[in-house]
Amino acid sequence: MRTAHAHHPLLLPLPTLGVGTTSLSAGPAQAAARDLPGRGERKAGGARRVQFVMGLFGKTQEKPPKELVNEWSLKIRKEMRVVDRQIRDIQREEEKVKRSVKDAAKKGQKDVCVVLAKEMIRSRKAVSKLYASKAHMNSVLMGMKNQLAVLRVAGSLQKSTEVMKAMQSLVKIPEIQATMRELSKEMMKAGIIEEMLEDTFESMDDQEEMEEEAEMEIDRILFEITAGALGKAPSKVTDALPEPEPSGAMAASDEEEEEEALEAMQSRLATLRS
Repeated sequence: MRTAHAHHPLLLPLPTLGVGTTSLSAGPAQAAARDLPGRGERKAGGARRVQFVMGLFGKTQEKPPKELVNEWSLKIRKEMRVVDRQIRDIQREEEKVKRSVKDAAKKGQKDVCVVLAKEMIRSRKAVSKLYASKAHMNSVLMGMKNQLAVLRVAGSLQKSTEVMKAMQSLVKIPEIQATMRELSKEMMKAGIIEEMLEDTFESMDDQEEMEEEAEMEIDRILFEITAGALGKAPSKVTDALPEPEPSGAMAASDEEEEEEALEAMQSRLATLRS
C-alpha cells in the first residue's frame, strides 16, 4: 500500500547551497570571498606585526650595567687603534711632503715650498688633535674602571664629570665622531653623563687660527726642512730660495707633472685629515 505523501510535490527535498553548489547568485565574487583570510587569521597576523615592531623599538631586556661598561671600554680601545693608524698615515705623507719641499727648494720654486709648508702645518695640527683625542679616550677608560669599582660597592653606575668632559672633546674629532656620539647617547641613557651641546664653531675658529700662525710656521718649517738652505729662519718668507742647480732648462711637461704630483699630495693629505 503506497503512502499518500510519497510523491507529494511539497515534500520533495530542497537543494542546499553548500560547498561546491552552484547557483545564479553564487558566482566569482562569492568564490573569491571564500579565499580571503578569516577574521581570526587577520588578527593573528596583526598581532605578529605588532610584536615585531615592539621588539625593534625598545621592548627588549636592557643589558646589565657591568656588560655595558665592558662594551664601552672595548669600543674605546678599538677607536684608539683607528686613531693610531690615522696618525701613522699622516706622518708617512708628511715625510713625502718634506722630500718635495727639499726638491722644490733646490729648484728655486719658492711658491711650491710655501704651499707644501702650509700642508705640513695642517697635518701637524691634525696629528696634535689625534694625540689629544687619545688622551681623552684614556680618561674615559679610567672612568670606566672607576664605574666598575663603584658598581661593585653601590650596585649602580654613577654620574661622572671627568667622563663627560672627555666625551665632549671626543665627539668633535671627525675620525671617531660617529662612534663617540653613539657612546654618548648610551652613557646619557645610563645616567653617567648629561646631554652635551656640540660646538659648531670649532672648524671656523681653527681656520682663523691657521691663518694667524701660518706666516711664522711656514718660515720655521722651511728653515727646518732645508737645513738652513734659506739662510736663517726669517720672520716672514721674504728671503729668496737658492738658485736652481745647473741641470738645464726644465721642460714644460716636467712642470705639469710636478704640479699634478703636488695636487695629488695635497688631496691625499686632505683625505687623511677628513
